[in-house]
Amino acid sequence: DVQLVESGGGSVQTGGSLRLSCAISGQTFSRYCMAWFRQAPGKEREGVAAIMILGATTYYADSVRGRFTASQDFVENTIYLQMSNLKPEDSAMYYCAVATGVVCGLESHWYDYWGRGTQVTVS
Repeated sequence: DVQLVESGGGSVQTGGSLRLSCAISGQTFSRYCMAWFRQAPGKEREGVAAIMILGATTYYADSVRGRFTASQDFVENTIYLQMSNLKPEDSAMYYCAVATGVVCGLESHWYDYWGRGTQVTVS
């Protein structure tokens, strides 16, 4: 089974920074996309950032572009989400996901595997 494990969430003040990590294990893929989604209570899940593994292409939601940066460590099968200048509206449960098809982006239905999430709270 594929497992995704997120870490790095926490509570920060407005303007602060956090770095989320997501490690994938259990199966390797020759080409895949990993992404970060978030969901706040009472709101729909939102795609935040996506990165094509072994590629240079990244995708960002308008709400985070310029503040969040997705990166990858292919050797460690890990992706990161560096979040800066955090705002209260960034508070949510953050999930990482893997898409094994040919597409990469912020549509949740493209993704085959999901982690359990890590909470980010900005006050």
